[in-house]
Amino acid sequence: MSFNCNSTAASAAIPSFEEVEQLVQRLYLPGSPQDVSEIQERLQQLQRSPHGWQFADSLLQSQDDRVRFFGALTFTIKINIDWRSLDEGDAVSLLDRLLQWLVKLVAVGESQLVLRKLCTSLVAYFLCPLASWDKSLRHLLCCFQAGHAVHINTLGQFPSTSDLIRRMDRLQTLTILWFATTLIEEAGKITPTSVQTHQYHNKACTNLEDVVSIFQATLDVQTGADIRLTEESMKCFQSWVMYAHQEWIDKARELGFLRKVTPYAIHNLTVEGMLEVAAECLTDILGNFSAFFTSNDFSSIAPILCGQSAEALLLSLKHGDFNTHSMALARLLLAYGDATLHDLAMHPNDTYSRQIMQQLLQLLACEGYPGAEDEICTSALEFWQTYTEFVIDSIFSDPHEMPHWMVRAKETVVHIVELCWNKIQMPPQDIISHWDSETRGDFKAFRTDVEDLLQSSYTLLGVELFNRLVELALESLSNRAWLRLEATLFCLNALSESISDKDTVDQDLSRLFDSTLFRDMMSPEFSIPPKIQQASVNIITNYTAFFERHTNFLPAMLTYLFHSLRNPILSIAAAKAINRTCDSCRVSLVSEVQAFVQQYKILLTWNEAELGTKERVIGAIAAIIQAIPSENVKLAAFSQLIEFVESDVKDCVSMMEIKSVDVAQSKGLHALRCLVSIGKALQAPDEAIINLEDERPAQSPGKADIWSSVHLRIVHCIQAVTSLLRGDGEIIEASCQILRSGYKETAPGPFVFAPEVTEAFITSSDLKTARLEYVLDTAAAFLGTHMMRQTTKVNSVARTWFGYLANLIGLLNCDPTSEPEIASSCIELAEKFIPHHLHVFLDLRYRDEVPRLFEFTIRSISCREIMPKRSAAFFWASFFQKYELPADVQSVVDVILQEYGPRFCHALMQEIGGEASRSELDTLAEPLKKMVSVQLSAKAWLSNALFSNDFPSQKIGDHEKNLWLQKIM
Repeated sequence: MSFNCNSTAASAAIPSFEEVEQLVQRLYLPGSPQDVSEIQERLQQLQRSPHGWQFADSLLQSQDDRVRFFGALTFTIKINIDWRSLDEGDAVSLLDRLLQWLVKLVAVGESQLVLRKLCTSLVAYFLCPLASWDKSLRHLLCCFQAGHAVHINTLGQFPSTSDLIRRMDRLQTLTILWFATTLIEEAGKITPTSVQTHQYHNKACTNLEDVVSIFQATLDVQTGADIRLTEESMKCFQSWVMYAHQEWIDKARELGFLRKVTPYAIHNLTVEGMLEVAAECLTDILGNFSAFFTSNDFSSIAPILCGQSAEALLLSLKHGDFNTHSMALARLLLAYGDATLHDLAMHPNDTYSRQIMQQLLQLLACEGYPGAEDEICTSALEFWQTYTEFVIDSIFSDPHEMPHWMVRAKETVVHIVELCWNKIQMPPQDIISHWDSETRGDFKAFRTDVEDLLQSSYTLLGVELFNRLVELALESLSNRAWLRLEATLFCLNALSESISDKDTVDQDLSRLFDSTLFRDMMSPEFSIPPKIQQASVNIITNYTAFFERHTNFLPAMLTYLFHSLRNPILSIAAAKAINRTCDSCRVSLVSEVQAFVQQYKILLTWNEAELGTKERVIGAIAAIIQAIPSENVKLAAFSQLIEFVESDVKDCVSMMEIKSVDVAQSKGLHALRCLVSIGKALQAPDEAIINLEDERPAQSPGKADIWSSVHLRIVHCIQAVTSLLRGDGEIIEASCQILRSGYKETAPGPFVFAPEVTEAFITSSDLKTARLEYVLDTAAAFLGTHMMRQTTKVNSVARTWFGYLANLIGLLNCDPTSEPEIASSCIELAEKFIPHHLHVFLDLRYRDEVPRLFEFTIRSISCREIMPKRSAAFFWASFFQKYELPADVQSVVDVILQEYGPRFCHALMQEIGGEASRSELDTLAEPLKKMVSVQLSAKAWLSNALFSNDFPSQKIGDHEKNLWLQKIM
């Protein structure tokens, strides 16, 4: 390898130095993207060419520092891509040349940009496979001392590293530190699984003693010393410790060397101008490798954190001055707290522990709003959440013996909650209006984190915390401090899921709900922000069980909720609360059903009544109707609800007649969604025991017929809307949900339709019907819930649907990939025929359709679409099982198995043998497991499939196939 850029051979083959220099200079000039791209491409070609070494060397001689930077960059690129083309002599020559350039450029005061890039080239050399360059830091120091590149064998002739580093001038020292930092950071990026990893780490270790000597010289700040050198040294130390965490975490010798430097780094916290860099370094180490510090190190940091300078910085932070020095110290304080959490918690009376805990609490009391002005409270909250969890864990680790420090810990947690309560208070609207979306999101995230803290705190403090919050709520209500009230209600809402049945919070809730809360929220006298109103509605929703136990509070609460329906901001939340209250308190509200109907009539007169509001409120009324003991009274009340729905249906039809499709769609959807909500509310309560294996109890004709007229009205509503809007997916889905409402019911009711109703709806659908897969799923749900009710009507429905299903498969051309979701739903519906409706296979009308179904499932096993493949696998898993079937049905099933069993096995083995992805194998294993456990012919089928000529994998021999077959059978 030659660095002579003036040789005759070279000049004849490549552009001159001047031409390349001009090309580099043009790269930095303004130009069109096309010109820049062309220049970059040309320069990259030159860098990667055999003459790139000469170009790199010659460019470093330029008078333009941008060109010199490009020369150093070219060296890095050449080393990375052409290292293996160099022999041992070339490698030694290259190192000598790089060192010579670095010494020369440092001597003339080269810019940091060029020197750093040249250091990167040296590091690239250091990391090359088989490159021999141990003691690289000392080698570089010796070269600087000599003023030129020296041979590595002469390093012993120079003074000690400690003496050498003290003889370096400022730029030489900076360059040494840049090189040391880059070297260890790049070494840390080596892939741990790389075969050369151990070699790299050994080479890095040869520099350890030298780098420690460099740190001791450059971190020991003397009066009038150059702070910049110390800053770079701190950053370098930080990088070496992080590397030690990665590679030397269990090596005491290596860590021992670096730990000698820690006192210097800690001392720099007290040096003027060094706080920010020193704090950042120590914070990083504490957060990622706290075990690096010794007990003496922690003892050295504590008095600094508690010193007057630190107190002054933290005080400025509390008053809203989030300057970089204060923030750096605050982050260090939090990292120290995390690292010493156990000691801080268990020794609260220790002088330093007590003071540091107070400082950490102070971080939650800084001026400003989280996410806006206050930049530290989120991190502080994370620390205190960890602290609270530690205290809780300590209690449960030994529940029989309470730690002596627990009383102080509980007091601390109470203080934390109070500070957080103050921080989550909403700012006035004039402040929020100036926040951007990111600030709003950060503030909301902080409040969410406080919810987590509250739930943890409740585990520790119990009812005491709840009682304190109710006191704050009543106090805020009395003082008309609305923002404080919202913060308190927010906290109470956060605790709703933490309250267990044995907790006696009813007395506190009674005090809250017996206050002027609901009256004040409705009073025109007060201008209450929507956020407070929303919190008041939410607390009703979250504590519905309380109102179920104390029905005397229902009138005032429901009056407030219906009043809130007028507010567009509150309407959905209020409707949800009404629905939940009526669902849980339905028996207590039966006498008020007509009052609810009247309120709903009023609601319909408001133009702003939304779908979500209407469906929830009408569902709430339906829940009360469900609790009416008299069937006749129940029917009369229910008929009123149907009238509301029929009004929307009528409007839908009218709008379609005048071609107002959007309004018609809205009205139609309103009608059907309200029916869905009614149907859900009228289902038997969860407390009722439903046994699907029992026959439907016989009902007197009069009781069953009482709902027949209602059935007709509901079905008419569905038909009227779907006939006009069959292409609307939401309409179809809502219609299906209405039909499903009564499937699990065991007694007659308004949504317990005759099987023919579902049958007609399903069979009227085709491939053009929106969300056809949902329709098919509804049919599957019907068969699934009626599987133990083998009535003539259900059997008739099954026969009809089998023909319908076979026809759909025909329309798909028996190709599951044409409509994967529909194909999957078709197969899932077919699975529901097993085993109770397999009699359809005997129907002579379907003798051609049965083969089509099984052909379709086998094609689904082989297709690339995961949904039909999965459905087909489960279909066959069900079909392979043994059932107690009538003899004629079993005979047909046996014929089908003999015909399609071998074909299924062939398709299955094609997939398992290599066609299927790894994620699909678990699914495909299901039918295989069922088959081998019950089918006597399984071994023969699988053997034929395994040894077929088209088996996908040629790497699996006969021995492996036989072994696999033997293992699974």
